[in-house]
Amino acid sequence: MAMTYDTIIVGGGSSGCVTAMRLVRDLGQRVLMLEAGPARMNPIMHMPAGYMKYLAKDTYLTMHRMERQPQLDGRATIVPQGRVLGGGSSVNAMVYMRGQPDDYDNWAENYGAEGWRYADILPHFVAMEGNADLDTPMHGTTGPLKVTRPLYTCEMTKAFLQALPSLGEPLNPDFNSGRQRGVGLMQGTMDPVAKRRCSAVDAFLPLVRGDERLTITTEAIVTRLVIDGNRCTGVEYVEGGRTHRASAATVILAAGTYVTPKLLMLSGIGPADQLLRHGIKPRVDLPGVGENLQDHCEVPLIAASNGHYGYFGQDKGWNMIRNGLDYLLRKQGPVTTTGVEACVFTNPDDAQADASVKIYCVPTVYLDRDITDVTACDGVTFTTCLLRPKSRGTVRLRSADPLEPPVVDGGFLKHPEDIRLMIAGLRFARSFLTASPIKEKISHEMLPGADKVSDADLHAHCKRMVKTNYHPVGTARMGRDGDPMAVLDPQLRVRGIEGLRVFDCSVMPEIVSGNTNAPVMAIAHRAVEWLKTG
Repeated sequence: MAMTYDTIIVGGGSSGCVTAMRLVRDLGQRVLMLEAGPARMNPIMHMPAGYMKYLAKDTYLTMHRMERQPQLDGRATIVPQGRVLGGGSSVNAMVYMRGQPDDYDNWAENYGAEGWRYADILPHFVAMEGNADLDTPMHGTTGPLKVTRPLYTCEMTKAFLQALPSLGEPLNPDFNSGRQRGVGLMQGTMDPVAKRRCSAVDAFLPLVRGDERLTITTEAIVTRLVIDGNRCTGVEYVEGGRTHRASAATVILAAGTYVTPKLLMLSGIGPADQLLRHGIKPRVDLPGVGENLQDHCEVPLIAASNGHYGYFGQDKGWNMIRNGLDYLLRKQGPVTTTGVEACVFTNPDDAQADASVKIYCVPTVYLDRDITDVTACDGVTFTTCLLRPKSRGTVRLRSADPLEPPVVDGGFLKHPEDIRLMIAGLRFARSFLTASPIKEKISHEMLPGADKVSDADLHAHCKRMVKTNYHPVGTARMGRDGDPMAVLDPQLRVRGIEGLRVFDCSVMPEIVSGNTNAPVMAIAHRAVEWLKTG
C-alpha cells in the first residue's frame, strides 16, 4: 500500500533540504524526502579541510563518466555528483557565491522567466544567510546558513592578494555585494564558532528536527514517477532491496542536473524520438529535457614553489597529526580551511566590463588523477574557469533501466569563443608568476610550461587538462510559454504534467557567474513561495 504525503521531494541535497524545511515549517505539509545516498558522513567531512580526503572516492559521490569528447581528442573525464544527505553542500569546497545580478535579470529578459530577476531572488539569499563578517543590506546575519570568510590563510594566498592589484585587479572585500570584479577572499558556508562545515543538512533540517510531518528516507533510489493521465501522483523507489510506492499531491524533483532529466525521460517526459528508441512510451514530448547542459569548465596553470608556502604535505605524517590536534584542541590551523581561499574575477577583454573569467588560487600542486600524472609538490595552481561558457552538452538515457547511469556529453570547449577566452585567462594567470610577492616564491612553471606560448600550444594544454568545476546546470530549464525548449514554466512546473515541479540547478536557462550551491538554495527558497499560492 502506497504511503500518502502532501509533497514528495526526490533528492536530499542542497535544494531538497531547503524545500523540505520550508514546506514543513512554513506550509505545515507532510513531506517525504528521498535521498539516494547515506544519511551520515565520516566526521572528517565536517572539518573544513576534510572533503579533500574524499574527492577521488565514490563514498559520497556518484562518479558520472562523460562520453568521449572529439573536441578534446577523445578524453572522457569524470563529472562527480554528491550522493549523501545534503548533496553538494556536504562534500564541496563550501564556497558561498551568488553570481552577478545580470545573471538573474538575463533569465527574465531573454527567457521570459519573470519572477527570477536579481531583485526577486536577493531577499531569499538574505533570509537564509547568517553572515558573521558582513552586516549590510546585501547580507543576512540571522539566517540558519552560516557564512564567513576563511578562518585561516596561508602565505601563498596572502601573496596572491598582494600581487593582483599590481596587475590592475582591485581588492574586493565582498564578491556577493552585487559588484563581483576584483581579487579577494571567498566567503564560505562554515560555522565560524564551531569551525566546521555548515551544509544544507546542518543549516535547514534542525529547524524541523523531530517534526513528525517530515520523513527522510536515505539510500533510496527513485526509479520512476507515477503518472496518472496528465498528473504526477507519486514515485516508485527502491530501498532496502524492495520496491516501494509513495503518493502525493505534488512531486518536486531536486535530483540534480544529471538525474532529474533522467527521471523525467524514464517516466515518458522528454524528447519523443529518444524515448521511443528505448521502448518508453512518450507521455509529453518535451525536446528540451536533457538539452542545454552547461558547466564552469576549468583549466589549470601550475607552478612549483621554492619553499613551503601552501598546503602540500599538510595532510601527511607528523604534519597531519599536529594539524589535527591543533584543530581538535584549539579549533585553529590549516584544518579550518578548505585550501581554496581566494580568487580573482576578471575580464581579459575589457578592464571595465563585468567578469567573464574566475581564476582560483589553489596553494598546492594538485590535479585529478584522470587528467595527468604530474606529481603533487609544493607550489600553486591557478585555475581558470569560464563564468558564462557558450558550449552546450546533453544528458541522455543509456537504456530504460533506471539503475543505468545517464549518458553525459559535457561539451567542454566545443565553442570556439570558449577556447579563445580560456587561452586569454591562462595568459593572465601566467602573469601572476612574475608579480611580487608571488614571483619571489616561484621556482618554475610546470604546466603548461614556460615554453608553451602560442595559441596552438595553449589550446593543446586546454584539451589535455580541461575538467569540470562541479557546477552542471540547465537540463530542464525554465522559459516562457511558446518556447519549445522550455521544460518548465517560470514557476518551475513541468509543462504538460500537473503536480510535478523541479527545484534544482537543471532549471537555470543559463549558468550563473559563480559557484552554484548558494544559488540553488535560493532557487528552492524562492520557489516554495509559489506553492503557497498553488
